[in-house]
Amino acid sequence: MTSSHPLAGRTMIMSGGSRGIGLAIAVAAAKQGANIVLLAKTDVPDPRLPGTIHTAAAEIEAAGGQALAVVGDVRDEASVADAVAQAVERFGGIDYCVNNASAIALASTEELPIKRFDLMQQIQLRGTYLLSSACLPHLRKSENAHILSLSPPLNLDPKWLGSHPAYMLAKYGMSLLTLGWAAEYAEHGVAANCLWPQTLIATAAVQNLLGGDDAIAKARTPEIVADAAVAILTKDARTTTGNTFLDVDVLAAEGITDLSGYGGSGELEYDIFVDPPQN
Repeated sequence: MTSSHPLAGRTMIMSGGSRGIGLAIAVAAAKQGANIVLLAKTDVPDPRLPGTIHTAAAEIEAAGGQALAVVGDVRDEASVADAVAQAVERFGGIDYCVNNASAIALASTEELPIKRFDLMQQIQLRGTYLLSSACLPHLRKSENAHILSLSPPLNLDPKWLGSHPAYMLAKYGMSLLTLGWAAEYAEHGVAANCLWPQTLIATAAVQNLLGGDDAIAKARTPEIVADAAVAILTKDARTTTGNTFLDVDVLAAEGITDLSGYGGSGELEYDIFVDPPQN
């Protein structure tokens, strides 16, 4: 832990975070001395997915941060209010709100059950709105407050609009909310940015839903998104706001262009909503 790091002693609250990209962000922030509050439902192990909120808290503390695990549902107003209250009581305030929780279903419009449509909109849209709005009174008191949403650039190419409209609506909705807060709270010094991976990321969701081991071979590790997230959170909230960042662009601005340490043994596959660069 580096006590002089800008994140040292700062408090982050995150939706989800029991595994994958969210956990990687939490651990990266913990290595810099941040306090991490997780709001997640994973109280007991899921046979299909690794990790619970409790194993995540243990990893955070092993990395050098303080962890507070709050079992709850980001869709539920009382759960969100409780998590925010516990964060403020334990750590004295909130500096960073990370909207990480997400559901994914890529079925076509005629094949997608309405309950899956509702789940995605409830977690991505309602959850992002609930957590961010509950944090904002505390963020406005922070010296360098950030809202960070794990959501994509608004790519309106018909290829992406037509691939899986229900998931697109949920994720683009997160981005639109975040950009809206950037404008609404600019005068209050609260930054709001989106972050999205350029390539597939080696997570359980990619393994289970997007192609198994073949997809994992074309993916980078979650740490690339985590390092980009930490870089964003250290920026001046009054000047770094209203962006839809790709992880590689954030790292390039930090002078990090050798990405070989982030894995991907084969030809990398670009993530959903990301177009390959034009040669």
